[in-house]
Amino acid sequence: MSTMKSEETLGGSQNPRITWEGCSVLLDINDGDRVLFARLTAGSNIKIGNKNCSLQPLIGCPFGSSFQVEVGEDGPFLSRVNRSTEDNNLGEKVDCQIMEECRDNRSIVDNNTAQSLTGEDIDDMRRKGATGDEIVEALIANSATFLKKTAFSQEKYRIKKQKKYAPRVLLRRPFTRSICEAYFKKHADKIGFLRVDTLSLLLSFANVTANSDVLVVDMLNGLITGAVAERMGGTGYVCNTYCGNTPYSINIVRMFNFSDETCKRIVHSSLAELQPSNGGTSTSIHQLEDAYNNRSQENKEILSPSTAVDLVGMEESDDGNIQTVNNLAASPKTVKSIKPGEKAPPEAIKSWKENGFSSLIIAAPELDAWSIVKELVPLLSYSAPFVIYHQYLQPLATCMHNLQTQKMAISLQITEPWLREYQVLPSRTHPHMQMSSSGGYLLSGIRITSSDNPQPK
Repeated sequence: MSTMKSEETLGGSQNPRITWEGCSVLLDINDGDRVLFARLTAGSNIKIGNKNCSLQPLIGCPFGSSFQVEVGEDGPFLSRVNRSTEDNNLGEKVDCQIMEECRDNRSIVDNNTAQSLTGEDIDDMRRKGATGDEIVEALIANSATFLKKTAFSQEKYRIKKQKKYAPRVLLRRPFTRSICEAYFKKHADKIGFLRVDTLSLLLSFANVTANSDVLVVDMLNGLITGAVAERMGGTGYVCNTYCGNTPYSINIVRMFNFSDETCKRIVHSSLAELQPSNGGTSTSIHQLEDAYNNRSQENKEILSPSTAVDLVGMEESDDGNIQTVNNLAASPKTVKSIKPGEKAPPEAIKSWKENGFSSLIIAAPELDAWSIVKELVPLLSYSAPFVIYHQYLQPLATCMHNLQTQKMAISLQITEPWLREYQVLPSRTHPHMQMSSSGGYLLSGIRITSSDNPQPK
């Protein structure tokens, strides 16, 4: 029975809005205080505070569900929270805020004597089986200053105690936006400081649509590759090219829960294999490979063992997180699925050499922009768009100047996206107090043929 269920899941017949055993999920703990990725299996566990909770209750629940840490006879567990109850409580809070705006906190003195409930009392309530919400309500009832606070201060107090005694876990579906936001918030360096608005603009400039053949240079751990494959919906090809002998890592692609059909469309091929058979640019390719190998060797020498351990975990995430919470021995044996990033088929490479790619996306902060662009732009079909992302402006400005002087492209423009997030709450709508200063830069254009190099017929 379990084998049949696994075959249905791998075949893509599962409901994408509901979790299944073996899928990747994004867990948002306490409204963004901690974000991590996990793979749901029968033996997966997650540590919240000092409590270890099984992820078994999350299997079969719709994405967007909320869970709360409770303590039962068998230890801590995740209990699903009824959304209707949350909405009713929110409505009551808003009504109280409107009625009690005249109060202020001028008479409140913070001398640590307002709370009459001690730590021993709270431990005694836990031993008697009190839930986290009951402990929070007891703390509110035993606070001498809670009723004197403004409605806004009361809500802050309630949220603070709720995060400590009744932490919440939001089950989110890992897709392009949620993955990019999670990485940008905690470890932006792993995705080249690529912000979500920059990523969406990049996909639009590249004209990524169904049945496209997109050439990608992705040195951002697979974020660009996964975003392109998600938008194409299992049609066309995403070819991830690289310098040297080893493809670049695309670990983030595994978090997208792609079907086998979509994984088949994510392939890789070296830059030398995609070049025309005349081999006129072999010297430049070798220079690129040497530069990348030297840079990789420098990074390995600089990276100490202690730093390597720190970079593995994104709050126990990325590869480390999936391996930490994934216990395959506790789950039934599943059918081997197709992995994304296999070798491109020879017939596809032959077609790309003859017809060119429909678009090009470059996100390679470790390579010189112009050195890689002058090799890849000729691989595009004429009138095909291309986009280059970089964290800094100067490499793109140099690349844009060279493209103009050599008459390789038109409609060249450098774009700096700008994003301002707002907090939207009753009587408290304003921009966020902390925002990112820059999301990187994009150089976009359209490939053309010059009179000196007419298109072969």
